[in-house]
Amino acid sequence: MTDSATVLFDTHRPDLLRVAYRMLGSMSDAEDVMQEAFIRWARADRGAVRVPAAFLRRIVTRLCLDHLKSARVRREAYGGPWLPEPVVEEHPVEDVTLPLMLALERLSPLERAAFLLHDVFGESFEDIAAAIGRDPAACRQLASRARTNVRKERTRYSVGREQGMEIAEAFFRASRGEGIAHLGKLLADDVRFHADGGGKRPAVARILEGAREVTRALAAILRLSHGPPQLIRYAFVNGLPGFVTREPDGMLQTTALLIEDGLIRTIYVMRNPDKLRHLEGSVH
Repeated sequence: MTDSATVLFDTHRPDLLRVAYRMLGSMSDAEDVMQEAFIRWARADRGAVRVPAAFLRRIVTRLCLDHLKSARVRREAYGGPWLPEPVVEEHPVEDVTLPLMLALERLSPLERAAFLLHDVFGESFEDIAAAIGRDPAACRQLASRARTNVRKERTRYSVGREQGMEIAEAFFRASRGEGIAHLGKLLADDVRFHADGGGKRPAVARILEGAREVTRALAAILRLSHGPPQLIRYAFVNGLPGFVTREPDGMLQTTALLIEDGLIRTIYVMRNPDKLRHLEGSVH
């Protein structure tokens, strides 16, 4: 591998990682794909590659499709509700938010690839056809079916950065003992609560629905806690307002809030330590 080839791969790596993560919903799996893509790039006849970015994206897409075949089997045996690994950022990235990533889970791997590559990353159907081994007309149909299935989840929720952070801060205070009786004022009547413990840490075994049930559950969690959590920082988690905490058991946790019309519509809590490991070196 020449230095120039390494530099070229590293130049495209951030965009390739975005594709892999959004395809797989797992940052650790996306990193594994990056390693394999690098190996294949090293072995390729790079002199015959006209557009390196398209060539590399094709490699990554094919690797992701192969990975999804086995990932689907693992998801079926997953302990409790599944959430994608959290990506924590200072500013919202709205191309693929957490609700949309969950909606993508309902698609076939080919539908997911066609939708992401065309609707999110702006690839032509001709290039997508080369990446997934289908003709352009079939790719257009795949993307159309996917678009229909995820239309509701792709709705832009109109909450500004400042308002989102204010609601996240109010939710943190209320849910951690500083006014849990007033928590209901922040929640939509049909609020939903997702918690992913992956069978590794305690978490609700199903998705909770309704303000009364969610408030009751949060009150129970507070009673069972062995002390207050440490707030690491407020941030955007997979494009949604939220925060990162270190819980009384010493483990990290992320909370993301889907907000609509000033009320919290959905709460997503990540507790699975395997999905939080990549944050240990970056939170402060």
